Amino acid sequence: MKYLIGLAFLGIVGALALAGISMVRDGRDGKPKSDRMMRALALRVGISVLLFLCLLGSYLMGWIQPTGIPRN
Repeated sequence: MKYLIGLAFLGIVGALALAGISMVRDGRDGKPKSDRMMRALALRVGISVLLFLCLLGSYLMGWIQPTGIPRN
């Protein structure tokens, strides 16, 4: 489960970086703007929602347990 969460976070950061690169590069030199930034941001939102649903489902199935902050 830890690896799935780590891969999801890497995918979210990668999609955000791709959107930033697309925002900077698109529309230069008289070229028309493409929809790459919108697609990258939509991918980021989709990965985030999927990660949330996987975590919620894992909690409901008992695969992960909340530990909370330890009290002294």
